[in-house]
Amino acid sequence: MPESPNHSSVSAALLRLIGRAIEQAGGWLPFSRFMALALYAPGLGYYARGPRIGRMPSSGSDFVTAPELSPLFARALARQVAQGLDASGCDEVWEFGAGSGALAAGLLDELGDRVARYRIVEVSAALRARQGEATAAHAGRVEWADALPASMRGVVVGNEVLDAMPVDLVHFDGEQWSERGVVAGADATSFAWADKPTSRRPPLAGGFPAGTVTELHGQAEAFVATLADRLERGAAFFIDYGFPEAEYYHPQRSGGTLMCHRAHLADTDPLVDVGAKDITAHLDFTALALAGQNAGLDVIGYTSQARFLLNCGLGELLASADLRERVDAMKLVNEHEMGELFKVLAFAKGVDFAPIGFVAGDRRHRL
Repeated sequence: MPESPNHSSVSAALLRLIGRAIEQAGGWLPFSRFMALALYAPGLGYYARGPRIGRMPSSGSDFVTAPELSPLFARALARQVAQGLDASGCDEVWEFGAGSGALAAGLLDELGDRVARYRIVEVSAALRARQGEATAAHAGRVEWADALPASMRGVVVGNEVLDAMPVDLVHFDGEQWSERGVVAGADATSFAWADKPTSRRPPLAGGFPAGTVTELHGQAEAFVATLADRLERGAAFFIDYGFPEAEYYHPQRSGGTLMCHRAHLADTDPLVDVGAKDITAHLDFTALALAGQNAGLDVIGYTSQARFLLNCGLGELLASADLRERVDAMKLVNEHEMGELFKVLAFAKGVDFAPIGFVAGDRRHRL
């Protein structure tokens, strides 16, 4: 059950907001709209209130990302960003969804005067404040925006941002597909699933067992297409967890990838504790690559996070690190941790260069 109205006035307000949205939609709300409200409703959603990012649940955090896990992540990525800046002849970096600000601070420290302006696109006022603290030493070069600008030049970075974009759900009963949405539950503080007929379906045909539930990433694809329109010259690097199309929609992944995170624990029910936990889905990197390519971007690389970081010099950075730093950094590349599940997808527009992060192990042929 969602949090009781007596437990938190903010959570109660969010439940009422979603309830009204369901009523206004005729009693059935697409899951993408539910997810958008749960995460981003101004002042009420999980991200609007400021997600708790940190290494351990004892700190009150819900999850950790690579920049908080090891500063070597930013130092290695900085080498790729520097090459992108040189290739484009630009001096601006754009980061989408900068989280705690750890990556921004690390990149600014490492790149120095090579970056004249670091622009963070962030919708959460709480996270903006935290990012401001993290980048205080570079205050004169950091700016914030709450939406994509009309035009951009430079290098774009997005670490674990696309996975938090709302997804739609589809369900296969063995004969036909339906779209899975959200309806009001048995009382005013609960929600339930409900399916309705749809023509929408995964991009791959056949092979799905009865009972399959999976995601469609229309909003993430639209974001990449919009970025292609706004980026005049430069490169973009997205680091996130996911698979190419053939793996994403494999029959054995019949339950989909939708997941929630709270206090470093995962669960699969986004209709419970709404607004108090993260909701996320793995990415279909094939769909994202095609969205960018069809909108005018060049797909210049796709590989695992481990291979990307090693190509960017993580090995030599480890050589001068102490034992604790090495232990933390190895989590970035170990296959059973972040090294293989996380991928890096790179785009370019108006520039022609071979990014160092993909000199070995480029997997574009698998998209």
